[in-house]
Amino acid sequence: MNEIPSWDGFMVPVLRIQADGGVRVLRDLISAVSDAIGLTHDQRTESLSSGQQVVANRIGWATSYLTRVGALERPTRGKYAITEFGRRFLHDHPVTITEADLRAVAKPDDQWWVSKSKLQRENHSKQSDVESVTNPLDPVEMIAQGIELIQSNVRAGLIERLVALDPAFFEQAVVRLLVAMGYGGTGGQAAATRLVNDGGIDGVIDQDVLGLSKVYVQAKRYARDNSVGRPEVQAFVGALSGKAEQGVMITTGRFSTGAREYAERDARVRIILIDGPRLVDLMVKYRVGVQVRETLAIVDVDEDFFE
Repeated sequence: MNEIPSWDGFMVPVLRIQADGGVRVLRDLISAVSDAIGLTHDQRTESLSSGQQVVANRIGWATSYLTRVGALERPTRGKYAITEFGRRFLHDHPVTITEADLRAVAKPDDQWWVSKSKLQRENHSKQSDVESVTNPLDPVEMIAQGIELIQSNVRAGLIERLVALDPAFFEQAVVRLLVAMGYGGTGGQAAATRLVNDGGIDGVIDQDVLGLSKVYVQAKRYARDNSVGRPEVQAFVGALSGKAEQGVMITTGRFSTGAREYAERDARVRIILIDGPRLVDLMVKYRVGVQVRETLAIVDVDEDFFE
């Protein structure tokens, strides 16, 4: 093989390897795909400026995109398996899978795909790889758009994991997020309530040391396309009666129009609604459930130095 395939060129090999029904961690998948397509030692060890191997980077993105459209799944943490849809997808595209093929099967509300399509429209050119993009933008703009693409993929992954884990974990996660955002004050306390008989309250945050001001939290772990309706918001307001004048309702799904109108105009207490997209935006911003993999430093000539 003369050149390392671009990320989309790895999608068919990835599905072919996984078609045996195996469940593999990404490291083993990268090794198996590299063997299957005959990559040389030099190709396997070629690295980006960041130090990450090119092959690992591209197979990682191919695997991520296939997971986004449901061709692969994660049965357990860090492991991948092919789905029935993935088998059909491979059968229908036995030689190559293109970005257009992904677009045809992407979920309409998939944040990753919407963001990627937006970037492509702005660039007016096809992206052959995350780290090599040909477009009319200046390098700083290219970096900014690349970071947005990466973060969009991370946001989609956060929703997937929050929905898959148990309700207790989700409740703890939203409390940790609010504390990271600064709710809790200096020395304030935060805790998730019991899972039963909590009166519709999933978390309580003290805004001050004495607990004179509190924020009550309710967490709804819904599928991305499911909505929280007006009755649920009304019930939360009822649970706050006599306890607080403010609360936060957070869901991995979305809120209906009726729910938003009630919270904005009719509720007796102030209720802030945070839906799935805004939730993961905040998690990325405040570094909850994510970690910084790499920091990029952009340098420029110091004109003062030469005066």
